[in-house]
Amino acid sequence: MNNKRTLGLLSAALVTAFVMMACTESAKAKINMIFKEAPKSGVVAKINGEEITEEQLIAEAQLELMQLKKQEYDLKMNLLNKLVIDRVLGAEAKKSGIATAEEYIKNKITKGDIKISDAEYNKFVKDKNIPESNITPEIKEKIFNYMKDQKKEDMVQTAVAKLTKSSPVEVYFKKPKANIQVEAGNSPFMGGENAKVTIVEFSDFQCPFCSRAAKTVSDIKKKFGNKVKVVFKHFPLPMHQQAGPASEASMCVFEQSKDKFWKFHDMAFEKQSSLDNDSLLKFAKAVGADEKKFKECFDGKKFADAVKADLEYGEKLGVRSTPTFFVNGQILSGALPIDQFSEVIDEELESK
Repeated sequence: MNNKRTLGLLSAALVTAFVMMACTESAKAKINMIFKEAPKSGVVAKINGEEITEEQLIAEAQLELMQLKKQEYDLKMNLLNKLVIDRVLGAEAKKSGIATAEEYIKNKITKGDIKISDAEYNKFVKDKNIPESNITPEIKEKIFNYMKDQKKEDMVQTAVAKLTKSSPVEVYFKKPKANIQVEAGNSPFMGGENAKVTIVEFSDFQCPFCSRAAKTVSDIKKKFGNKVKVVFKHFPLPMHQQAGPASEASMCVFEQSKDKFWKFHDMAFEKQSSLDNDSLLKFAKAVGADEKKFKECFDGKKFADAVKADLEYGEKLGVRSTPTFFVNGQILSGALPIDQFSEVIDEELESK
């Protein structure tokens, strides 16, 4: 017992000593900096007499900075939405002699418990590509609860939209807008060649989120037609061993035909679990590509450097995940619904 107690005290003493050493350790030397007003607009620093512009400073970090600004904006908008709902419905509750906005929502808007039909549930599961085999009773209950919450939110938003139609909320902070210049180059595209809106997508054929996004891109083409130009660039992630070869194969098809490229693109994403070399050849033949020319191109790795160039270009822009989209320089990341794309596209079309 005494030995254990002695060891315990010794351990405690050592920890205390290390803490004291950490607390009393002298601070590391810092670069000498003086904070002052900029000599002119756009200049953020001066090093050895050379003025450094904000553009030079952020360079490859511009994408990360824009995403942070968007997160700040989205947070403010979410808080504002909650405040508007509370104030507007709170006022309506008071007029109706109801104690709180939440009670008003229950009594006047949702009118009791929200119901989700089997048809609505089945459509949700289908739209989200959720395999039936993965849905346990617990997951099904969570899906129903999520859908109820979404339906309630939609009903509340609709009610507040009507109430604010004649008295709109004034907002004094602006949505951040990027101006990231992204070159389309000679990459495959669909839509209008000289469209007012250009969407440049960095994608990975083995990425499941990119597969979902491919369907959204198809919907964008159907909705906006030649008003939008959609450009496809390759960004095969290191963990996806078959993504690089699939990108090279797609470019071998593109060399033969732009239309066949997009058919290959759709097929590769649809059959994403089969991207081995034999399957890639089958896809190429299925879309009508010349087999001999395709094999010569693919086996000779003709477009390996082109795919690598896309990847390096994306990294230079700050792309870190797939899919990443640039809509006239505005950044959108992930497998987002078409509504979010439409909002940005409509804004760009109106601004032009």
